[in-house]
Amino acid sequence: MTGLATTTARLVVLLPALAALAGLLLARRSRAGSGVVAIGAALAGVVLAVLQLVAVHSGGATSSIGTIGALPLGELAVPLHLLADPLSAVVALAVTVVGVAVQGFARWYLAEDDRYPVFAASVSLFLAGMLLTVQSADLVLTLVGWEVMGWCSYLLIGHDSRRASARRAAFKAFLVTRTADLALVLGLVILAAGPRTTAIPRVIAHWQGDHGALLTAALVCLLSGIAGKSAQFPFQDWLPDAMEGPTPASALIHAATMVAAGTYVVARLFPLFLASDTARLVLAVATAVTMVGSAVLAFGQSDLKRLLAWSTVSQVAIMLSGLAVAPASPWPGVTHLLAHAMFKALLFLAIGWLSVLTGGTTAVAMTGGLRAHPMLRALVGVGLLSLAGVPPLVGFVSKELVIGAAEEGTRHGPVLGAWLVLVALLVTVLLTAAYCTRAWLVLTHHRADLAQPAVPEAGTAGHGHAPIDTPARLSVQALGVLTVLGGLLVLTPLVGDVGSIGWFTAVLSLLLVAGAFLGVRRGATATTSGDAAERLGPGRTALLDSGLGVDTLYVRAVARPVTWLAHVVVRADRDVIDAYVRGTAVATRWAGLGAERAHTRKPSAYLVWVLLGMLAVAVAGVSLW
Repeated sequence: MTGLATTTARLVVLLPALAALAGLLLARRSRAGSGVVAIGAALAGVVLAVLQLVAVHSGGATSSIGTIGALPLGELAVPLHLLADPLSAVVALAVTVVGVAVQGFARWYLAEDDRYPVFAASVSLFLAGMLLTVQSADLVLTLVGWEVMGWCSYLLIGHDSRRASARRAAFKAFLVTRTADLALVLGLVILAAGPRTTAIPRVIAHWQGDHGALLTAALVCLLSGIAGKSAQFPFQDWLPDAMEGPTPASALIHAATMVAAGTYVVARLFPLFLASDTARLVLAVATAVTMVGSAVLAFGQSDLKRLLAWSTVSQVAIMLSGLAVAPASPWPGVTHLLAHAMFKALLFLAIGWLSVLTGGTTAVAMTGGLRAHPMLRALVGVGLLSLAGVPPLVGFVSKELVIGAAEEGTRHGPVLGAWLVLVALLVTVLLTAAYCTRAWLVLTHHRADLAQPAVPEAGTAGHGHAPIDTPARLSVQALGVLTVLGGLLVLTPLVGDVGSIGWFTAVLSLLLVAGAFLGVRRGATATTSGDAAERLGPGRTALLDSGLGVDTLYVRAVARPVTWLAHVVVRADRDVIDAYVRGTAVATRWAGLGAERAHTRKPSAYLVWVLLGMLAVAVAGVSLW
């Protein structure tokens, strides 16, 4: 089965890349053809991922390595290997499942968009980039997939480039993540320089020895790039703005690509992080701050997509915190990555469906009346319950596994970081349940001015959209089923040694969830809109809605000083450095004018004789010829 594992590892990366190319070629000829190619390739990717997962677990080996070539770079070996093992196989399956759901939903959601074929091709390329990162056994391939995702995120966030806000959000995401990637590249260079190879197994084997500060420096550089890509503190502010992209793009970016890529890279290099307590402490502090702060911000958002965006920032911090404090295995954090892919993709696509019913808006003040749509109400409810960590849904299981890993870390791991993460996790459980409850109460609050007529389960027409078609509806429903049953799936041997649930902390979490529900519900009943955030007051709500003004702070503390410095450099180059060059030209010109005025303008005798000599030589030469 080893050959099957390596073959599927190659094909699962190649197929979406070819689909992206084919989609672009068909973009002007056949709009329907582009959609068929995108959805068909995504479905085939799911089949290949399933075959890879079965092959890995049936082959008896822990991993299987295949190659796609090699780069001759002098003393540095770049084998360009792909890896098929339990970790890569199960994450590849999650990525492809979310990918087919997004492609199926987008064909309906963007039915009236004249750039849908380009969008579908960009999604396929995005999936290829993430799958290359997942299947990579080489640091160079990891970086290539990483950067492909960064480019595709720019295209998807700025898909509606006719709007200035979409263009700004795309630029912001690109600049923030590229800036953070500078440190990532430096970290990868340090890791490859030691063993003189980019092969990940050999890199891990080399650096697991006692390398002290150099290894820590490399890992901290990696964490900087990962924080940028995953929107962790202090790079968290770009992700909510990325909601300017279409909702299917948001589902893809948030659920199983890009922001989750950092978690996967840390999991792949987990043995190195076990060798550096300092790097793990840095990760623990960053994730603790991020998960609590982002959950607070999620509660105060006036737009449902931005609420889900801040929720993603917080949930990714939970994934990474599991890797920061787990004493022996990366699986608790990876398990939450898998669970988050299911319920967050479900929530984004369901909110996208709801936005069609409410006139294209996701503003909290305009999204009441969900009671009129039974199927959609059930799907949103399942997603929010899973996000809040209610048993037996997948979000409860994965969250408790991370909490269990943190609890174990207080006894056997980096104690300081483990305690910090454990406290932050419990606080985040309370806050997550609070903003989930707030979202549910707002969505189900009956408002006469927003009430929608009951519609058939198959969907509804309106606001320029045809009734939701079968692929789109099945995409959301399938994610709902996975969210319900995923709690059982992540505990199967196909996933890995996920650890254990601490039942004391599980009971405590449920009490916190219940307390948050009762508190928010009581606050909501005191308002006319059913929105508990109104109790905070308009000033505090506006502050939370703006992300505590971090964007303005970055503009003043970073953008303006850099712009000012650039102007200084330009002036110095123009008025100081170039002044010498221009001064030479001016001096030469004035010297020429002075010599011109001093000259008599009469030919000297020597010049006359020189001209006569030249004429004589010329005449003699012509005569001899």
